[in-house]
Amino acid sequence: MFGIKSKDASHLPIAGCTIIGAGVIISGNIESEGDIRIDGVLKGNLSSRAKILLGPEAVVEGDIMAQEADILGRVLGKVSVNDILYLHGKAVIEGNIHTSKLQIDATASFNGACHMGANVVAFGNEQLAKAVNE
Repeated sequence: MFGIKSKDASHLPIAGCTIIGAGVIISGNIESEGDIRIDGVLKGNLSSRAKILLGPEAVVEGDIMAQEADILGRVLGKVSVNDILYLHGKAVIEGNIHTSKLQIDATASFNGACHMGANVVAFGNEQLAKAVNE
């Protein structure tokens, strides 16, 4: 079925996408190997080794760590992105940004310091991991 000749699909890579819908409120940290889209509220830290997308109504009250991120909602915490961070629409960040590359729409805003460059991101992630584990 679906072009897989073997019944054993355990050798296939796991590429998942987690979606937190509008109206959902989660209290606690989220860690993922795959992409994450949030349209609800997260009261905790968010970490992904892939891409994070925050919809226009999303709110994250905690720190974010990701490979890449598109933010249209609101973040109350530090944002650390290894590759590129996009702030779209009416995105609001209340906290420091650590990223290699940054793109900000004219309607988006952030209040905090912005640190750019590969070395800054690596240092920021180490500090965030240490803070989360304490």
